[in-house]
Amino acid sequence: MWPANYRGTIRGYGLIEVLIALLVLSIGLLGLARLQMNGLKSTRSATLRFEAVNLAYDILDRMRANRVRALQGDYDIKLGGTAAGGGQGQVDLEDWKAALAATLPEGDGSIAVENRVATVIVQWSEPWQAEPLEGNGTVRLRTQL
Repeated sequence: MWPANYRGTIRGYGLIEVLIALLVLSIGLLGLARLQMNGLKSTRSATLRFEAVNLAYDILDRMRANRVRALQGDYDIKLGGTAAGGGQGQVDLEDWKAALAATLPEGDGSIAVENRVATVIVQWSEPWQAEPLEGNGTVRLRTQL
C-alpha cells in the first residue's frame, strides 16, 4: 500500500503514458503510410516501364515486317517529330506515336536506323519524382534488323 503522502505525487502518470503511447503509435502509422506511398510509386513506375518496353518492341516488330523500308530510313523519327514519307512506315509511326501518347504520361519516342541497327528510345514523364533529373523515364532498345 502506498503511504498517504505519495498519492499526490503519482497522479497523472497514467495520462502521460497514454499520450506517449499515442505519439509512438502515430509516428509508426505515418511511417507505414509513407512505405505504402513509396510502394505505390514504385509499382506505377514499373508499370510504365513495362508499357514502354512493350511499345518499343511493337514498333521493332513492325519494322521487321517492313524491313526493306526500315533499312531505307522510312521509320527514322526524332523525339517530338511527326511521321512523314507516306506508305506503311508512316502509318506504323503514326499508330506508334498515338499509342505512346495514350499509354504513357507525356509519352514520346524516337527511332534511328544506322548500319542495320535500330535504336528505339521511349520517354515519358514521372511527375512524382522529386529531382528534375529523375523526372523522365527512358527505355532504350538496340537491335539488329
